[in-house]
Amino acid sequence: LKDLRGDRFLDNYRLLSPIIPPSMLFVLFGVMAQVPIAEMFIAGLLPGLLLGTGFFIVIALVGLVQQYPKGQWPTRSQALHDLLWGLPALLIPVIIIGGILWGVATPTESAALASLAALIMGRFVYGDLRLSQLPQVLTRTAINAGLVIMLIAAAGVFGWVVIYEQLPQMAAAWIAALTSDPFVFLLLVIGALLLVGMVIDGIAALILVVPILMPIAQSQFAISPYQFGVVVCLTLVMGLLTPPVGAGLFIASSMTGAPPLKIFRSLLPFLLATLVTLVLLAWLPWLTNGLIQR
Repeated sequence: LKDLRGDRFLDNYRLLSPIIPPSMLFVLFGVMAQVPIAEMFIAGLLPGLLLGTGFFIVIALVGLVQQYPKGQWPTRSQALHDLLWGLPALLIPVIIIGGILWGVATPTESAALASLAALIMGRFVYGDLRLSQLPQVLTRTAINAGLVIMLIAAAGVFGWVVIYEQLPQMAAAWIAALTSDPFVFLLLVIGALLLVGMVIDGIAALILVVPILMPIAQSQFAISPYQFGVVVCLTLVMGLLTPPVGAGLFIASSMTGAPPLKIFRSLLPFLLATLVTLVLLAWLPWLTNGLIQR
């Protein structure tokens, strides 16, 4: 990855994972907004495909500009072999989503089961993971988890200050007074949440803004909770990749050794593609509501 400037692409999965099932932000939003979590997962499918297409285009353009080494198209037999070889890994999202939807496990327990499945597959199916590597893997996981926890703790203190000063209430009233157009309202929400996500962790920001903005979106603008939820979650998760908090930047920096600001500059084309996707989601409600059966 480092030879191909992989720090440019390492964090992009963090933008896709919150809207492709199973999404922890969707689970939390569904609980707070009292909407079915399964339908929230369905609402994120088309936006996830749209965002993935945007990333595909950006990666292709970056590869052409940077003149990355060209590969060779696999033969039909090679493609079939690779497809079959990757099928066992598909059990991991099945375990996560199935565990939640079937009521077998909570989201946290499903994540633990998926981690166990990944460990078993990595050791006995693919053979990429040796038992001697476990201490190193667990140590790196603990360091990254500690980094995230410290960032969340610092963001929590700032969030308390924001709540104490009643800034969200004032911002919500200001946004609602500016326009009566749902599209413009969502654009204003996106702009405000981009600023919020820069200094507050996504989960903390979700808990902070949903109880305030959700009633305004539904009562004054008749916006679907699914459209609002997808837009809010995707906007907030961009804060993982933007300074000064940017937990994703610091985790990627610790894994690659690249400076956080260098990673951020490399991610700008992908962030632009994400903003274009957000505008489309705000403009076209059927992208989030179309697959949900009424």
